[in-house]
Amino acid sequence: MFALPLQAIDNFLLQYNIGHVLVLVFVLGLLGTLPLRSKTVTGLHLGAFGLLFLITPLTLMGGQVSLKIVGIGLVFIGPMVIIAGD
Repeated sequence: MFALPLQAIDNFLLQYNIGHVLVLVFVLGLLGTLPLRSKTVTGLHLGAFGLLFLITPLTLMGGQVSLKIVGIGLVFIGPMVIIAGD
């Protein structure tokens, strides 16, 4: 009875991996912190997602090394944004 809709949803979701989901949550969270106008919160968000990109295994991110490089950049940019906000 519910097999057809579940198969359609499954086929749609199989195109994405954890790397795509992390990028989507990162962008949505960043858009959520902008109305707060707090550089401290934005810097913490950047640093936390930088660490998340770094500790997530490459096999779960579809072998995208570019996300690891973005994670390294965010780990350095996050504290700079926090310090600039003080």
